[in-house]
Amino acid sequence: MDGVKLIHVGSAVVSILGFILRGILMMRESALLRTRWVRTLPHVVDATLLFSAIWLAVQYGFNPANSPWLAAKIVGLLVYIGLGLVALRLGKTRNIRITAWWLALLVFAYIVVVALTKSPLPLFCA
Repeated sequence: MDGVKLIHVGSAVVSILGFILRGILMMRESALLRTRWVRTLPHVVDATLLFSAIWLAVQYGFNPANSPWLAAKIVGLLVYIGLGLVALRLGKTRNIRITAWWLALLVFAYIVVVALTKSPLPLFCA
């Protein structure tokens, strides 16, 4: 695995672990969720993840217009971000936030499977 891909995969792992931790903090209504480092660090990790994704796409010549799996990952990422916002900031009730958190985890899993299979419909891969 080349260095950029290692950074990308590593930052994806750190990103999802951080999201899981913040979800647990949200469910426990912990004051830690409002601390500066808990609010700032995910942006640094996610910026690294996004930068490495763009770098990999350029390096390997992937383009969402001719790589349906990459377009699916981008759409999945936008859905994941939206659900994450509902889960950790915008959800009006605890149940809405928890549901959005679980759905975001499912979308993240979809993104990973799409990345591994290079298929936008990974369940239908041979």
